[in-house]
This record gives sequence, C-alpha cells and structure tokens, in this order.
Amino acid sequence: MLKAAGAAGVAVTAATALPATAADSAFAHPGLLHTRADLARMAAKVKVGAAPYTAGFAKLTANRHAQSGWTPNPQATVYRGAGSPQNYATLYNDIHAAYQNGLRHHVSGDSAYADTAVAILNAWSAKLTSLEGSADRFLAAGLYGYQFANAAELVRDHPDFDLPRFQEMLTKVFAPLSDDFLVRHNGAVITNYWTNWDLCAMACVLATGIFCDDASQVARAVDYFKHGEGLGSIRKAIPVVYDDGLAEWLEAGRDQGHALLGVGLMGTFCEMAWNQGYDLYGYDDSRFLKGAQYVAKWGMGGEVSYTANTRAKGAIGGWSGRETASAAAGVDPAMTRPIWAMIANHYTKRRGLSASYVTRIAARSAPEGGGGDYGPNSGGYDQLGFGTLAFTRDRVADTGASPVPAASASASPGSGARPQTGGTASPAAGQDLAATGSDDIAGWSAAAGITAVAGGLLLLRRRDRVRGRGPGAY
Repeated sequence: MLKAAGAAGVAVTAATALPATAADSAFAHPGLLHTRADLARMAAKVKVGAAPYTAGFAKLTANRHAQSGWTPNPQATVYRGAGSPQNYATLYNDIHAAYQNGLRHHVSGDSAYADTAVAILNAWSAKLTSLEGSADRFLAAGLYGYQFANAAELVRDHPDFDLPRFQEMLTKVFAPLSDDFLVRHNGAVITNYWTNWDLCAMACVLATGIFCDDASQVARAVDYFKHGEGLGSIRKAIPVVYDDGLAEWLEAGRDQGHALLGVGLMGTFCEMAWNQGYDLYGYDDSRFLKGAQYVAKWGMGGEVSYTANTRAKGAIGGWSGRETASAAAGVDPAMTRPIWAMIANHYTKRRGLSASYVTRIAARSAPEGGGGDYGPNSGGYDQLGFGTLAFTRDRVADTGASPVPAASASASPGSGARPQTGGTASPAAGQDLAATGSDDIAGWSAAAGITAVAGGLLLLRRRDRVRGRGPGAY
C-alpha cells in the first residue's frame, strides 16, 4: 500500500535553494515543470537573442502543434490498448498543442497562443469522462494526466480558463487510475510491470496533486518514489550502483527506447518535485544522476556493466512466469528523446556537479523539440520536450557553500524531504499484462532512422567482472 510521506525540514544553501511554496496556497503556482522565474528567464533570453534559447524557441515555433489556429477534437471516452477502438492519438496531439501554445505565449507575450491553449483545455474538460482499454489505459492515465496538468498550469490564471472543471476532470478521470495502479498494479504481481509503468503513474499522481493542491496525493507520490514496492521506485529502477560511479538502469536490460522513456519520466518527476521544495534529484546520494549517467554512456555506445535480473510476471492467483534480463540491450547512438537538457542543467548548473555523459548527450540532442518532432507514433509524444528552451540556465553563482543541501535537525543530506513551510477488472488467464507499446517503439524507431531490422544495432559487451555495492544491489 502507499505510505504517507513525512514533511521533515531541510536546510538548503543559497547556491541550490529550492523554490518556496506560495503562502496562500498549498503549493506554488506555476510550479510543475516551469516556475514563474523559469518562464520569465525564457522570455528574457529569447528577447535578447541569447543562444541556445533562440534555437530552442525556433524548434517550438516551427512545430505544427504550436500554432494559434489549432482546433481541438475532444472525446467523451478515450481508448488505448488492444480490444478497443483506439483514439488516444487525438488526446495526446491536443495536449501537446495546448502545452506548446501555452509555452509560446509565455515566451512571445502573444495572447493568441494562451487563448488557443485555454480553448483546447476547456473543450476537453467539458467532454472527457473516462479512459478505457486494456492495461494500456494506465499508460494513458499516467502519461496524459501529467502532461495535461502541465499544459493547464501554464494558463491556470487565464480569465477564460475553467480551472475548477479541469481540476475535476483530473481528479475523476486521470488520477484515480494512476493511484490505483500504484496500489494494485492491475491485479498483477508487483514486478510484472517494467519501470516506466510505475513512473508514468507516479508522474500523474504528483502533477495532478500539485495542480489540484492535494497535499496528501503529493505525499503519496513522493513516498512511492522513495519506498514504493514496484519497479518505478528509485532503488528498484536503479538497482545496482557500481564503483565507477554509474548505476544500472533496470530497463537497459529490456531495450533502449523504454530506458530513455524511464529516464525522462524520472527526470520529469524530480523536476516537478523540486519546484515544490522536494529534492529528489539528490535523494540517496544523487542516485538518479548515476542512473542517468549510465543510460547516457550506454546510449552513446559506451560499455556498461549489467547485473542479471530475474523478475516474476503474472496475475495474482492466476498465470505466472519469470523473465531474466542478463545484459544491457543493443543501442543505436542516433536514438534520442527530448529528456537530457533538464537533467544536465539541474546537476551541472543548479548543483555544480559533474555529469559528463549526460552533458555530452544533451549537447548531441540539442536543440530539443517536442511532440511532433520525434515521429508520428505515441512514443514521440511521451515527453513534453523543448528542454533547450525551457531548462537551459546559467550556473548558480558560487557562494563558497556546498552545492548539496546541508543537514538539519530533522533531515539528512539528500534525504529528499520538503522544507517546512506555512502553509479494475482482473486480466484474462494467459494474458501478458505488460505486452504493450511494441508497435509504437518500432514506429518511433523507424521515424528516427534506426536500423534494428537491418542489423545496425550496436551490441554492448558485458564486463567480465560486475561489481555492486550498497543497498539495493540485487
């Protein structure tokens, strides 16, 4: 079951101060992926023609979703997964149009883009009542729930935006599915679903909790990140820390596309939490940084270690099986997702830490685009993107203090604690609950020019000696 997170305080140095929460609200707004200061920085940098912001903004303005003439196509029921008339592409295209128009408004100051974003969001909150389909409905709830909240956060103060109705949609249609998945996992054994399933549900619970000022919901999400039993919690997603400073990403044993998805989702989760005063980027001695460095090195064709992992599969009281990942999968160094700028800038600019592999892959991926720039299939819409514009930041001034939050009486360094402030049906027998997304991954890979079928994958060798240390080396 989900456990409530504590609210222990933590002292933070001036060099890495987390955003403060608003005094008149449970949470600071805007305060998901972008704070008010972030949006002001983007606008100011683009106005003076600063690189690389201008290149990032050019990617945004060139995207067909970022146009003020976008017309939404809301549905009463959205279906994703086998056995249903799938129409979820309509949803994710409209979400990305709302987000991109909202972001373009903040950078350009043109109200036409804000008006378009509001029209899209109001149309959906007036009509959408349910998410249906196979197990993939949980992916739809998680991915599109956190994205919807982020798009709406950009225009929550717009006079025409129906905030109460949108909050009601999030709390009745999206959050319950994601919350339930983290508790019950669709009736499956706890390790049946790979890491990214948990992470998208966690992102939805966190984002909708912040957007709706639901402190208990946010606490559940943060606690699951630290202590959850599923494969999305940090020590399950990153089970082994090696003595070269890298940490194994569990889904590297599955395939490159899903590993990139997982890193992007965990980065998104950490960024949204950071903007509300939770330092999960630094949790467990910056374990996420070590995992991201691992995936970045591996994704660029470098040699990495992998400790064989066997997970149980199946339904509780039903069919069962086991699956072993024994080595890191092959990669195509050309494959990318718009995930790296956010992670690289946090660790190197906010924290002053070294992140050599993440920095290199971020530079190779720049300027980052968004939905519509990475192929037509859903995999190209799993991240909101535009990190070159949104997350490039100047290095925090050197105050002579450690870039790591200092210990206080109630929290240890890297504890992830938030500073004190004032204020379903069972699957059929034999059904593989996690058999999903293969068509999207293939389609997205093809759009990116990946030649897996032609044998163009770079296969990585396992090291003769795999070395694990510390808690979670299993």
